[in-house]
Amino acid sequence: MCGIIGYTGILNAKEVLIEGLETLEYRGYDSAGLALDIAGEDTQIIKHVGPVANLKKVCEMEPLLSHCGIGHTRWATHGGVSNKNAHPHRAGRVTLIHNGIIENYHALSEKYGFTDSLISETDTEAAARLIDRFYQGDPAKAIYRAVDEIQGSYAFCILFQDIPDTVYCIRNVSPLVAASTGQGAFVASDVTALINYSRQYFVLPEDVLMVMKREGEHSGITLYARNGEEIEPQLLTVNWNVEAARKNGYPYFMLKEIHEQPDALKNTLLPRLADALPDFSNEGIPDDLFVSCSRIAIIACGTAMYAGMVGKALMEPLLKIPVSVNIASEFRYENPLLDEKTLTVVISQSGETIDTLAALRLAKSCGSKTLSIVNVKGATIARESDYVLYTHAGPEIAVASTKAYSVQLATLYLLGCKMALVRGRMDNAHGAEFIRNLLGCTDAIASVLEKEEEIKKAAELLSRASDAYYIGRGLDYAFSLEGALKLKEISYVHAEAYAAGELKHGTIALISDGTPVIAIATQDRIFEKTVSNIREVKARGAYVIMITKENARLAEGICDIHYTVPVKEDCFTGLPTAVILQLIAYYTSVAKGLDVDKPRNLAKSVTVE
Repeated sequence: MCGIIGYTGILNAKEVLIEGLETLEYRGYDSAGLALDIAGEDTQIIKHVGPVANLKKVCEMEPLLSHCGIGHTRWATHGGVSNKNAHPHRAGRVTLIHNGIIENYHALSEKYGFTDSLISETDTEAAARLIDRFYQGDPAKAIYRAVDEIQGSYAFCILFQDIPDTVYCIRNVSPLVAASTGQGAFVASDVTALINYSRQYFVLPEDVLMVMKREGEHSGITLYARNGEEIEPQLLTVNWNVEAARKNGYPYFMLKEIHEQPDALKNTLLPRLADALPDFSNEGIPDDLFVSCSRIAIIACGTAMYAGMVGKALMEPLLKIPVSVNIASEFRYENPLLDEKTLTVVISQSGETIDTLAALRLAKSCGSKTLSIVNVKGATIARESDYVLYTHAGPEIAVASTKAYSVQLATLYLLGCKMALVRGRMDNAHGAEFIRNLLGCTDAIASVLEKEEEIKKAAELLSRASDAYYIGRGLDYAFSLEGALKLKEISYVHAEAYAAGELKHGTIALISDGTPVIAIATQDRIFEKTVSNIREVKARGAYVIMITKENARLAEGICDIHYTVPVKEDCFTGLPTAVILQLIAYYTSVAKGLDVDKPRNLAKSVTVE
């Protein structure tokens, strides 16, 4: 979950690294540091607790000129937040940064006798000491011998004191991408850190050694297999420009990304339509994949899992086959029922979520066909899936997911429609109507965004609350799960979502005077049932914020604040409803004076288990 940047070339390495760390700070911001390779001197390490801005201030006072270095922004796992635990870590001739978790670091420290000499509390320092122990002039041999002993996940960038202007990199599970230009060679955890220099990049394959080397005015990257043979990288091209990764006048990335949702939906949906119907031929996905399965298993974490909950609520009645939604971190330990008749749908914004990746690998080992829904081209989950549907949301920088959630929903809707068509559960006329309604959600979202000032009213109340509850039935309950997550993760207001009909079975005991309840009632079929549940909480003093369709008729006094979505069909209310819930969470966080984009203890891409 940490951020990595490495560089060697003709530019000022310190400036390149700081800029890269600022771009990657959403991946971790407990501390930051860099190591600079300076000709004729020891490798210089500078690190500081807190955001990258703290490190930048220290670096501005250090007149160091270097053309090669590595940088790191940390999300703490092993060891507290302190300067000694910040990366980079040095051991003898080796200086190293790391993203991932080394599970057997303690055993390795005992085995090789450096437990008592460790300076930090991190697993990373053990890796640096292990590589230094094995180093006898051949970096490749030392690195491979070390990783053969290491259990866990890792992305390493390594400097050797006696090999100037050179960065060595290797990874297992944790992501690394790289690019080479006339200005130098670059490596990072995320392509957003490279986009200022190149739109072409490649993903470093696992267990392949990458050597970034500068010789005079020229720099280059070479990939080596274990046997020493050179490997040609598979180049990819970023399909968005550098402006997409900037705030463009918005106070926070999250608000910018909320407003980008109509375009993100169009970019995801329109390339996959032919004659107004879903078409996955460009992705090479055969219709038989959807006909031969007898059940669907959706696997994801966090926001992606809640998108999966909506997908289940949509697909199961539409397709008349069982659909399960599985928490990826629990999936491997439950002896899941998977076989060749199961279609496993894996959802991950980054495509690097470690629990989801492990679950994908398990599904494949059980004979299940796998289809991933991923936002990042060339990500590990995408490459290891049998098939992939890329969501074209562009970069999402804020930790709290917004547009990624919306395009995941849209992709699941598209997938559900396609499956219904090929399985004979829907004819072409109904399919075309389904797609028209789905595309109409872009206008519905735009309409909701025009009510942004009204939505601030709910935030004023919630910013003073310690607890909030979200309720709904059917699809509305699935929507409420993501709404509650958004509020708690960026405003730190304790929030829970409950199926409205379950209130009487315990939860209603938590309702008292002034308790905020966000009630979602957009499903005509069960509208009156939900209203009855809203009356129950209102009778106990709840302050009710209600979301309905525009045509809903409400009795006087049923709610305190009323927001509407301009959608007629029940199953398409989720996308505009999500935007209302996102704005409520956003403005609550703003009202509390919090850093919306970087909530405490969270990181964007979860690459550690």
